[in-house]
Amino acid sequence: MGNILEWFKKNDYVLIFSLLTFLTYVALFVSRTLDDNRLTNWQWAFAGADPVRIFFILVIGIIFAYILSRASFIERHPVIFLFFFSYIVTTLFWREPEVIVDTSRYFTQAKHLEVYGTGYYFREWGRSITAWTDMPLVPFLYGLIFKLFGESRIFIQAFTTLLYSMTVILTYLTGKTLWNEDTGLFGGMFFLGIPYLFIQTPLMLVDIPTMFFLTLSVFTFIMALKRGGSWMPLASFAIFLAFYSKYSAWLMLSVLPVIFVVYLAAKNFPSPSPSPARGDGTTSPPSMGGDEGEGAFLNKRKAVVYRGISVISIAFLLIGIVLLYKFDVFSGQIKLLMAYQKPGLARWKESFISTFFFQIHPFITAAALYSIYAALRKRDLKYMIIAWLVILVIVLQIKRIRYIVMVFPMLSLMASYGLVQIKNREAAKFISLCVVIFSIIVALFIYLPFIQKISTVNLRDAGSFIDSINEENIQVFTLSPADPVSNPSVSVPILDLFTNKKITYDYSNVSNPLREKIEESALRFTWEYKNPEYYNNKKSKEDSAVVVISDDANDPLPDDIKQQIAGYRLSKVFDKFEGIFLYRTIVRVYQLEK
Repeated sequence: MGNILEWFKKNDYVLIFSLLTFLTYVALFVSRTLDDNRLTNWQWAFAGADPVRIFFILVIGIIFAYILSRASFIERHPVIFLFFFSYIVTTLFWREPEVIVDTSRYFTQAKHLEVYGTGYYFREWGRSITAWTDMPLVPFLYGLIFKLFGESRIFIQAFTTLLYSMTVILTYLTGKTLWNEDTGLFGGMFFLGIPYLFIQTPLMLVDIPTMFFLTLSVFTFIMALKRGGSWMPLASFAIFLAFYSKYSAWLMLSVLPVIFVVYLAAKNFPSPSPSPARGDGTTSPPSMGGDEGEGAFLNKRKAVVYRGISVISIAFLLIGIVLLYKFDVFSGQIKLLMAYQKPGLARWKESFISTFFFQIHPFITAAALYSIYAALRKRDLKYMIIAWLVILVIVLQIKRIRYIVMVFPMLSLMASYGLVQIKNREAAKFISLCVVIFSIIVALFIYLPFIQKISTVNLRDAGSFIDSINEENIQVFTLSPADPVSNPSVSVPILDLFTNKKITYDYSNVSNPLREKIEESALRFTWEYKNPEYYNNKKSKEDSAVVVISDDANDPLPDDIKQQIAGYRLSKVFDKFEGIFLYRTIVRVYQLEK
C-alpha cells in the first residue's frame, strides 16, 4: 500500500491529466452541437458511433500513452520516432474515399501531364487544362507521380503522407532551432494531436502539400539567415514552391518579413543545443539575447541583411519568370478570387470553436493561449515567428479550416512553447502523448467510419468492381437531377482515379442550370468542367461495360441511354448514402448479356 501511495505522490500528474483527457472527451461529446465543421462534424460523426465504446478505447489509449512516456527512445531518436510513427498511423486512413469533389480538378490536371507530357502541361495549363483558381505546382507533382509510377491512387497517398510526416519533422526542427530540443519535440507531437489532418492527408488535394512547402519555407529561411551558404538557394526555392502551391499561401508567406525583422533585432544566434538544465533537473528555453561586442553585432546584422535580401531576390526572380509566362491566367484567377472566393468565405465559414476545440485537441489550444503569456513575460521576440500566422487567422477571421491547415505547424509550436513552461518534463511528455493518442482514436474510430459512409465511397467501390470484370473499356453516362447541386460530370475523374480501365465519356449530353443558380454556389467550379480529350475515344460495344452515375438509384434512364445499353444487364449498384450531404453519387454498372 505504501508503494502505491508513493507512486501516486511522484506521479500525480498521470492521474490528473488522465482525468482531464477523459473529461475533455465527455465535454466535447456533450457539446458536439457546437461543432459546425463541414466534413468531420462531431454531430454527424457520432451519429453511428458508440460513445461508451470510444471511452473504453480511450482508457486503453491512455495506458499506452503512459507506457510510451516511460520509454527513452523518443528523446534519443526524435526524428525517427516522429517520422515513422506519423507515417504508419496515417497509412491506416488510406482506405477512405475521396470525399471532397475538388479532387476531380487536381486529378484532371495531373492526368493531362501523364497523357500528354510536361511540355503540354506547361503550355496548356490554364487554357485547355482548366485551372479554376488552382496553382500549378501540386497537380504538376501529382502528374509526375502518375507518369513515373503509374496512375494509381496509392502512389499519391504515399506522397502526401510523406509530406505530412516531413512537416512533422520540420515542426520539430523549427522549434529546436528557435529554442531547444524539447520545444521541437513537443511541437512535433502536438502536430500529431490534430485529428482533422489524419483525414485530410490521404486525399488528392493541395492542402497538405501547401502546408509542407510553407513550413519548409519558414525553416529554410531561418537557417539561411543564421548560417547562409547553401541554405540561401534552398530557402529561395522553398519560397518559390510555396508561392505556387496555393493562393492562400501568399498571405501566409508574410511570416518571412517577420522572421527577417526578428533576426535583424537579435543580439546573437544561439545554436540548436540540448536545453539548459534547471535546478530541478528539467529544462527551459534560452533567451534570444546575449552580451557581445557592438562590432560583432553590427557584422551579424549586415550578414542577416545580405542573406535575407539575397534569398528574397532569388525567390522573386524564380516567381517572376513563371508569373510573366502565365500572367493572363494568374490575373484571371485573381479576378475570380476577388469576385467569387473572397465573398464566399463569409458563406462557407466554420466557427473557431469548431476548429480549435473539436478538430484540434483542446489541450493544444489551451497551451497555445498560455504560451502568449509566457512569451510576453520573457519578452521573447522569436515567439512572433510562430505566432504571426495564428494572429493573421484570428484578426482576419479566416473561418474555414481547409484554408488554415498550413498554419497548424506554427500553432503546434505555440502550444509546445506553453507546455515546456511546466517544470516536470515527464509530465509534459505524458500530456503530449495523451493528446496524440486521443486524436488518433478520434480520427480512427469516429471520423474514419463516418467518412466510409459518405456517398463518394460508391465511386471507390465501383472502381474496384470495374477492375474485377473482364471488360477493358468503360462508357460512362451521368444523369442530372431536376435541381442539381453540382455538375455530375466531375464524378467521372474521381471514378477514373479508382479504376485502371479506360473510360469514355461524352459531356455534351449534360445540361447546365441557369447561371444565377450557380453564381454563388460553393461547387460553382463544377459547371466549368471541360471534358478532357482523353475521354472522347469511342470503343467497341463488345469490350465495354456501361456506368451510370446519378444522385438516385431509381432515376429513370433517358431514351438515348436506354438505346445504347440495349443488350446490357444491370450487374451492380453502389448506393451508399449518409443522408447528410447534398452532393450524392450513386453508381450503376451494366454489362453485356452473355
